[in-house]
Amino acid sequence: MPGIVGLITRMPRDSAEAQLRAMLRAICYEPFYESGIWTDESLGVYVGWTVLKDSFSDGMPLKSANGDVCLVFSGEEYSDDRLAHAAGNGNRRHGSSGAGYLLRRYEQDKNFIQNLNGMFHGVIADRARGTATLFNDRYSMHRLCYHQASDGFYFGCEAKAILAARPELRRVDARSLGEFVSLSCVLENRTIFNAVHVLPAASAWEFKNAALTNRLTYFEPQQWEGQTPLPSESFYGELRGAVVSALPKYFAGNEQMGIAMTGGLDTRVILSSCPPAPGSLPSYTFGGPFRESRDVVVGRKIAGMCQQPHQVIEVGREFLSAFPTIAERTVAITEGTADISRADLYLSQRVRQIAPAKIVGTYGSEILRQAVMFKPDEPPQGLFDPEMLEQLHQAACTYTRLRQRQHPVTFAAFTQSPWYHHGILAMEQSQLTVRSPFLDNDFVRTVYRAPEGYASNGDVRLRLIKDGNPALGRIRSDRGVGGNGNRVASVLGRAYQEFTFKAEYAYDYGMPQTVARLDHLFSRLRLERIFLGRHKLLHFRVWYRDQLSDYVRQMLLDSRTLSRPYLHRKAVERIVDGHLTRGLNYTMPIHKLITLELLHRIFLDA
Repeated sequence: MPGIVGLITRMPRDSAEAQLRAMLRAICYEPFYESGIWTDESLGVYVGWTVLKDSFSDGMPLKSANGDVCLVFSGEEYSDDRLAHAAGNGNRRHGSSGAGYLLRRYEQDKNFIQNLNGMFHGVIADRARGTATLFNDRYSMHRLCYHQASDGFYFGCEAKAILAARPELRRVDARSLGEFVSLSCVLENRTIFNAVHVLPAASAWEFKNAALTNRLTYFEPQQWEGQTPLPSESFYGELRGAVVSALPKYFAGNEQMGIAMTGGLDTRVILSSCPPAPGSLPSYTFGGPFRESRDVVVGRKIAGMCQQPHQVIEVGREFLSAFPTIAERTVAITEGTADISRADLYLSQRVRQIAPAKIVGTYGSEILRQAVMFKPDEPPQGLFDPEMLEQLHQAACTYTRLRQRQHPVTFAAFTQSPWYHHGILAMEQSQLTVRSPFLDNDFVRTVYRAPEGYASNGDVRLRLIKDGNPALGRIRSDRGVGGNGNRVASVLGRAYQEFTFKAEYAYDYGMPQTVARLDHLFSRLRLERIFLGRHKLLHFRVWYRDQLSDYVRQMLLDSRTLSRPYLHRKAVERIVDGHLTRGLNYTMPIHKLITLELLHRIFLDA
């Protein structure tokens, strides 16, 4: 994934550079990555990076005229300075950087890091001050892992870079493993690996003489939580202003940008608030193998109304035939922060052929409406040993504590987004530049000023869309929300779409075992063709049973899998037999079991 790796140490230069090159090789797994290294033996700083060509961070490192300051920046920054810099440089020559203005900002602004806006991390080496500063964004969305060793401080955008330099760290953290099994992510700035941690959000850690001297946190969510709520109309005015003023910064840059056109509302907020010129923004919608989903139908309609080119990217035979390789790469990239049920890597590879950058509506409903996207799962009875069950219980307790103690917007922006969504974002960022204006600093800060009950009192996104483009506001969402038609027809239409949405989930992932047995009895009728594909594009319950059955057997009935100490062999065999031959539904446990096994084979058994 594009990002930085390195170490800060007093070990001999040759040894440090050998470790740096091993770390860099670990994250150079795509042929279209650009990479480089920069070292300063006097400060003990050894840093390398990968970057997408022509992206904001292409052209590192940034050096001052006298050579005293060097900045290596990864990710993107969204400010008025970005727009001014882009306008002043026009079509910048290769080797220059869209981030070039940041060095001037550092030299002029004592609160440089605090005033950055975006998803980023980086390192500043300042010879005049004798310091090196490792920093990241205030949400920790552009993840940076670290390990504190006796001979140096190691950091990397992926944990595997640290493992490449310190192979003795290939040990699983039991608590993190339990959280992954229960929640499909790891909490509280841990990784799946023992002694490898995630740099906390809003960090600016300072090193002198290659030793960590100050763990500064430059921002706390409480600074926004303490704002005075606004009256309803004043809040809406502030919110709309934040959206409209932020969006031009997210459309700036040298890369061709596209947009994932969904049937929801978040994408339409972007399109109505900052209308792109006709034909300038390639759009695409993800579809499945059974029928045109509501996403496809609505997405095509929106693209036509906005006069943008549109195509459907289908998850079908090609995805299934390549699934063993896709699953392995998914686990290798996400390192225990996503399971194999996601198609984001495959889709991002296809999207890159259309445009190497994309703007997304991700996080919009979660921050505006405090939508919660994950919760603890209960494993099948008898699958895990008592020690693992205790870790699952601990994971549920940690999750509950975070939910109860955190402000809803804080949970959505600072907990759910960087921890639960990291794996999805990592897959996308391994192929693309990803821009989400709903994590803009001004937007999130403004949401904290909502009057009490605002999130549950209607959907403000509908108003934002209609105020920007009334025609877009008349298109009902994939779930039947919105529109200006007959009220009775609107209510019935929404009820129908909600029914089909829930029926599809119930028939697929959420099918109870009693219903699964009945479905098995009538399997010749292929009832899935009635329910599946109306809203979802992935249908692993039937895929595991049919097209992927050999892969499931090979992975889960292998002697290595069945020998894992926390698993009960007979329970695994029962799950495989039940799902593949007896018509039961063990989709979610199969996701998790195969992912766990791949984690062992890729990282822990090596």
